[in-house]
Amino acid sequence: MQLNYLDWGIIVAFFIVSLLIGILVNKKAGSSSTEFFLSGRNMPWWLLGVSMVATTFAADTPNFVANVVRKNGVAGNWEWWAFLLTGMLTVFIYAKLWRKLGISTDLEFYEIRYKGKIASFLRGFRALYLGVFFNVVIMANVMLAGVKIGHVMLGLSPFQTLFIASVVTVIYSILGGLKGVLLTDFFQFIMAMAGSIWAAFYIIDMPQINGLESLFSHEIVQSKMALFPDKTQNYDLWISVLAVPLAVQWWSVWYPGAEPGGGGYIAQRMLAAKDEKHATAATLFFNFAHYALRPWPWILIALASLIIFPDLVSLHARFPDLPATLIKDDLAYPAMLTFLPAGLLGLVIASLVAAFMSTISTHLNWGSSYVTFDFYKRFVNPKASEKKLVLVGRISTVIMIILAALLSLILEEAKEGFNLILQIGAGTGLLFILRWFWKAINPYSEIAAMLISFLVAAVFFVGDKSFGWEFSSTFRLLTGVGITTLGWVLVTLLTQNKDLESPDFNHKAFGDQSPWRGIGYKVLGIFSGSIGIYAALFGIGYWIYGNSQQAWTYGLVFIAMSGVITGLWKRLFD
Repeated sequence: MQLNYLDWGIIVAFFIVSLLIGILVNKKAGSSSTEFFLSGRNMPWWLLGVSMVATTFAADTPNFVANVVRKNGVAGNWEWWAFLLTGMLTVFIYAKLWRKLGISTDLEFYEIRYKGKIASFLRGFRALYLGVFFNVVIMANVMLAGVKIGHVMLGLSPFQTLFIASVVTVIYSILGGLKGVLLTDFFQFIMAMAGSIWAAFYIIDMPQINGLESLFSHEIVQSKMALFPDKTQNYDLWISVLAVPLAVQWWSVWYPGAEPGGGGYIAQRMLAAKDEKHATAATLFFNFAHYALRPWPWILIALASLIIFPDLVSLHARFPDLPATLIKDDLAYPAMLTFLPAGLLGLVIASLVAAFMSTISTHLNWGSSYVTFDFYKRFVNPKASEKKLVLVGRISTVIMIILAALLSLILEEAKEGFNLILQIGAGTGLLFILRWFWKAINPYSEIAAMLISFLVAAVFFVGDKSFGWEFSSTFRLLTGVGITTLGWVLVTLLTQNKDLESPDFNHKAFGDQSPWRGIGYKVLGIFSGSIGIYAALFGIGYWIYGNSQQAWTYGLVFIAMSGVITGLWKRLFD
């Protein structure tokens, strides 16, 4: 595939703008650790919300969706659509609580919620576990998608792809801090959405596809279009992609961007908000855009790929030089983009690079904030100057991206990375939801949950790679959730100790009010938000499918639920 001067001009211009943003905010970002990691706690909801969406729009996300649609149909997306329930829990209960604490990272929570040396140990351990190990796994999964896109669309080797994209990302990340990340996220999200929507329009109109009507009338595509799996036709699929995610996965699994109880880079953005209202509004907008607005261009391209590349053999024939281990269904998305014309091709490549960079830059800033505040400043050098803290953040940024690049060369497909991350977090979610309210939960509960879930995930990962185990992802997930949840609950009951509870926690988190005050309005908000956003998702889908009656029905449900949330808004902050 040949790129002309227009394509290269668009790509180079994108890199230049991203670097300029980092350079322009460098001076202020480097003035203090609060500026570098939290943008001075003065960010508006719309910028934070867009940044949350941009971060979860990674280079591997369209590949993952293509993988899911080709294997399990559109309904297979319930594997991640179910996490909307987690998001609504964060919006209406935890966003306000996180911002009210006024901390620098969500790991500071541990020494507010608990006390004693064990609480300090937990904070430091989580800083390295999440900020380095878990963070590197996530970034490696994103980089795997970058490697495939770089080879398919630019003919680059894995090293060339990782080197070029990573160097630019690291430069503007270490220069601009969180504010640089937020501003580039805004610019990159516009690029990414414009590229994916325009690409979907062009691909659907190609002669091989011949429009939406022809696409949806194709026999293979028709079998993949349902928004819900049919229980009578494929019971196992119904269990794995709908029943388990909606009944178990959303509350039991820690997953980046959908952490039960909030956390990670979502919490980092809530902590950077102007106030509690901005933190809550940002998270609400993020969930709406993440689940309702973004998926359909990817889904349409994935459905179209079933006509052009009906199986892995056809994909391999298209890219004979690509190693056989990388010929998976997630390759179909970048493969379809090779049909794009000059100009649009450059824009789409730039949009994919934007998706890659926005995710990597966020994880670098988030992970380095843990290393800097929760490990280095807390345990190594408590009296470190502001400039020294910024320097530590920048050095840890470089180290983490190198580790992620090396790990990315081991993984094979986006779905594999998704399942690995789910497995590592399986069974820990309920703890993160309840620890704000159940006083018996203590540092030993948290340590047990982390260690057990990691050991279960490691056993399955090694078994799959070394011994050819073929357990289903559903079996592995439920096993992990069951063993981990049972383990940390037993540890909680055996280690109850009031000396581990912080006496000031309730006052800092809830003020002089009961933790359950206004719970009725919050639960109503969770249900209204979930129903409304699902209605928007399905309404857009049925409109694309040409089913106007269903589209209007879901559209009216969305409007009604939006009205309910508007009416609740003032009461939530009363």
